[in-house]
Amino acid sequence: MPRSPWALRAYLTLAAVLAPVWRRGLERRLRRGKETPRSVRQKLGSEYAERPPGNMVWGHAVGVGEAMALAGLFARLAPLRPDCHFLITTTARTSGDALKRTGLPPRCQHQFAPVDTPDAVSRFLDHWRPSLALWCEMDLWPALIAGTDARGIPRVLVNARLSPESLAKRRWGRWLYRALLPGFKDVFAQNEASAQGLVALGAPRERITVTGTIKSLVPPLGCDADELGAWREALGVRPVWLLASSHPGEEALALQAHARLRERHPDALLLIAPRAPARGAEVAALAQQAPLRSAGIPLATQAPVYVADSIGEMGLWYRLAPIALVGGSFAPVGGHNPHEPLALGCAVLHGPNVWNFSESYERLDALGHSRPVPDADAVVRAVSAVWTQPHARDTAARSDPQAEVVISRVLGLLPA
Repeated sequence: MPRSPWALRAYLTLAAVLAPVWRRGLERRLRRGKETPRSVRQKLGSEYAERPPGNMVWGHAVGVGEAMALAGLFARLAPLRPDCHFLITTTARTSGDALKRTGLPPRCQHQFAPVDTPDAVSRFLDHWRPSLALWCEMDLWPALIAGTDARGIPRVLVNARLSPESLAKRRWGRWLYRALLPGFKDVFAQNEASAQGLVALGAPRERITVTGTIKSLVPPLGCDADELGAWREALGVRPVWLLASSHPGEEALALQAHARLRERHPDALLLIAPRAPARGAEVAALAQQAPLRSAGIPLATQAPVYVADSIGEMGLWYRLAPIALVGGSFAPVGGHNPHEPLALGCAVLHGPNVWNFSESYERLDALGHSRPVPDADAVVRAVSAVWTQPHARDTAARSDPQAEVVISRVLGLLPA
């Protein structure tokens, strides 16, 4: 497997020695409320759900977006391979919670990934016996990858992305990457720069395909039907728009645009969902003490602005607003996922800083599914256009032809 086996052997030896440190760390996190007894048991390899018979496709992700992308991929694979079952592992509780809220695909389970020690990894792989392993983005744990290799489990890396900054940080572990990356049967990079970065870390160029992001496959975010009904009844015909996943500075721009919009639409409502819910009070103060979701104010009533500082409710806000300005695109953040609002038929606006999803936005802008807005005046024009023209909630923009390449190649690696 590895071109530099000494690095991997050294890592696995150290990981075995540090197993008690992992356990103590999880126990501390449990006391602080960052873990549950169940998540600790799963991470240490002492509790598993029953494994169903047949082929098992396992995918690992770290963040919410990556976990949802895997869920979307497995939802597409499920009807094509009715003999297969699916497992998604995550390391963060938020990712697992998001999967449960949205709903897992058919024949799919979620559990927490094992800590990266040889014993925990062995227990995990001996129980689940995956036929195929997928890593989403770059959360690569050496013991877990080495364990799949020892069992002859084919591996695929999907949605891989490396910025210049992340590549520079990973170069310290280049000997490990040179041991691990050549073992992947296929590597799907989001862009050419990521592909070149993966080659620099040791991935064979002939196995890399640039496919863009598979986050276009995310299933529609869920929401509470009773909440949605209550909001729609309370809002009636009020025109609504959304600032989604906002960062500092972006709320001021949206509030400036909203003041202009209210000159023609006095009953207009701006929903602001800050990326960090802890900023709710700060955002409310900018909006002249707008009502806060976290303060127990369930509905916007007649307020011109409502701060949706909650977790896991973006499916509700995207359903209420026909158009959203997706944040992180004016702040120097690189933009956030446009496919989540598009999956629910919500039109998308964005600022100039979208390098995290540059290929997606380029394609979506060309198709007219998203629209760049350089300033508050452009936001006013775009929102007004949606409010004054009939808006069909078109979800066709959620699909991406490039993602079909990933689906096809993954299917080819599954046993018959």
